[in-house]
Amino acid sequence: MLKEKLTADLKEAMKRHDQNVVSVLRMMLSALKNKEIEKRVEALLEDEMLQVLTTEARKRKESITSYQQGGRSDLAEIEKRELGIIKAYLPEEASEDEIRQAVKEVIAGMGASADAKAMGKVMGAVMGRFKGRADGTAVQNIVKKELGV
Repeated sequence: MLKEKLTADLKEAMKRHDQNVVSVLRMMLSALKNKEIEKRVEALLEDEMLQVLTTEARKRKESITSYQQGGRSDLAEIEKRELGIIKAYLPEEASEDEIRQAVKEVIAGMGASADAKAMGKVMGAVMGRFKGRADGTAVQNIVKKELGV
């Protein structure tokens, strides 16, 4: 299970005195614990844990962009390092070709037309297929292109 792997890796990083990894692993475990408290459950399901880590990764991506726009490359590098550690625990991201193929299949299956309602339905179906393996922004751009919205 993901939480046990994070805990074991945290112990190893502490033994190696790798403070960068220790802080990121603690942050991830803390985010998981906070979600458990929020949902009032003993333990999260694997999909829920992946969703929490995906959210953490997305936060880092947004921070990287903000720091780069603000001319703070030093802070952007820290966020990139953290993102790399988080990504190690996430499933491999789907390629643009995989996403495009799935979007085409969903559009054909639904007979979707170029409107906002169809876009939402297609987005939902495609994101459901990839469960944490595809970035929402990338999927949205491909759906817009394929629907001609």
